[in-house]
Amino acid sequence: MTLEFKSEENGMSIELEYGKLNISGNADNGFRPFQLLVASIASCSAMVFRKILTKQRISIDDLKVTAEVERNEEEANRVERMTLSFVVYGNQLNEKRLQKNLMLARKNCAMIRSVEGSIDIQETLLIVNTTN
Repeated sequence: MTLEFKSEENGMSIELEYGKLNISGNADNGFRPFQLLVASIASCSAMVFRKILTKQRISIDDLKVTAEVERNEEEANRVERMTLSFVVYGNQLNEKRLQKNLMLARKNCAMIRSVEGSIDIQETLLIVNTTN
């Protein structure tokens, strides 16, 4: 797969299926590169997790993930650590089963696998019981 990026006055851009993506070091002009990196990792992990739950017919009401990021200013502000905090909303959910599926999602998330050894990624899981 080849992606073509174009130089713009305030950064870079790419035309994708859903429109133009502007990338810039200045948040006023586009998405910052580190935001795209974090979004890719958090979203990939959450989407794989949800797909696993769906395949196993585990019904949930909602899924949210928050990413806490630690950067090293002395190393070009590189992303060194991320904590992905998953919150699963549902009724009568089995915590051990969800935890096992979260580990399976990690093993099958292309973005996490791509940065293994470079970024320390930890996951936490919180289950919020909802009653119908």
